[in-house]
Amino acid sequence: MRRKSPRGKPSAEPLTLHIDKLSHEGRGIAHHEGRVIFVDGALPHETVLAQLSSQRGSYAEANTLEVLSASADRVTPPCPHFTQCGGCSLQHLSSAAQLRFKDEALHERLSHETGLAAYQRLPVLSGEVLGYRRKARLALRYVAKKQRVLVGFRERQGNFITDMQSCAVLDPRVGTLLVQLSELAGAMHARESVPQIEVALGDTDTSEHGALVVRHLQPLSASDTERLIAFGMAQGLSIYLQPKGPDSVHKLYPQGGAERLYYRLPAYNLELAFHPLDFTQVNAGINRLMLDQALHLLDPQAQDKVLDLFCGLGNFTLPLARRAREVLGVEGVAAMVRRGEENAARNGITNAAFVCADLSLPPAQHPWLQQGFDKVLLDPPRSGALEVLPALIAARPARIVYVSCNPATLARDAAVLHEHGYTLAAAGAMDMFPHTSHVEAMALFLPRNR
Repeated sequence: MRRKSPRGKPSAEPLTLHIDKLSHEGRGIAHHEGRVIFVDGALPHETVLAQLSSQRGSYAEANTLEVLSASADRVTPPCPHFTQCGGCSLQHLSSAAQLRFKDEALHERLSHETGLAAYQRLPVLSGEVLGYRRKARLALRYVAKKQRVLVGFRERQGNFITDMQSCAVLDPRVGTLLVQLSELAGAMHARESVPQIEVALGDTDTSEHGALVVRHLQPLSASDTERLIAFGMAQGLSIYLQPKGPDSVHKLYPQGGAERLYYRLPAYNLELAFHPLDFTQVNAGINRLMLDQALHLLDPQAQDKVLDLFCGLGNFTLPLARRAREVLGVEGVAAMVRRGEENAARNGITNAAFVCADLSLPPAQHPWLQQGFDKVLLDPPRSGALEVLPALIAARPARIVYVSCNPATLARDAAVLHEHGYTLAAAGAMDMFPHTSHVEAMALFLPRNR
């Protein structure tokens, strides 16, 4: 009989494991000697040789050493850095299987929390799976042994930076420049005090389509700023500096003009401006599909007054304003409220207004909730919208469209809405982050007995 290792000290002997399914984080799930084992790099229906990395009571974690019997859904990862880089977790799974995994993950959550199954299952919104990512934070670190600066994402396990030459999921405008960025940072006097670069990209055919925000812990020398300007000129990218907190960000190159990037929504005749550090959707193609689906489900009519909660810079608000009589966007960050107003003016929209409000406060703190709304769209953070749901339920809008970046809180909030008279009419996943286990979703709620 094999002797068990003490708790917390995994056995050095590899295990042969059969994988039953994927966890919500995208790791294989196996069972061994009464313990659940989460296996990195393994897929459902595979038999793998795995090495335990940790164990805690009823479960353990392991890494795949060898695939003994491969799944039909296993593919060759498109990125050579996949096995080390923590930016992606599912590149070894076919795109079709990734969509099935995200679809099942969403509906399992909804069924478990609500007990409902008789709603319309919307097709997963999907698009390009490579070169899609327009926003990212790249880590930088000078490694003396290698005599160069590493630029990329953190490794899967630990805080080390992956030694990357390119990134398959980043937009090629930056994803193909990691070697050049490494050389740029390595030539700077401040190479040991530049911990990160924020990437922000808009549409390619706009006046300023991309920016790098360089975080630096020490003042930059004149030659360092010259190097950054030359890099921006050569690559057609704007360069911003961040010496302290987010409020310290300022444009270095090109001088003059607004500190803005731009993306277009042609179906709604809109061009939206954003600061490089503003929240925007990372996947432009899925964002357009998401907007079309949201407006289809909400079905705004010319006489409707619509409420858009957690509205950001107006990504949903302004398309809604093209269809509805009036739209009120509510957002907790004052700078984003100003951006929404700026974008409304930029696009000649006069029937959209914006309010800054903390939506975690009790409904009594929000007088604008008393105005009455025909339909509501909400796009909350990962924590969900639990605090504002009582006010929405009391207002009894004819339709509620809930856009979610966390199926767990969507399912929780769906159960609350169901308990208080709203039926889950439709729901579907969105593949906003291909090759990761991250699931975004959208759901339509209709009042019962209306």
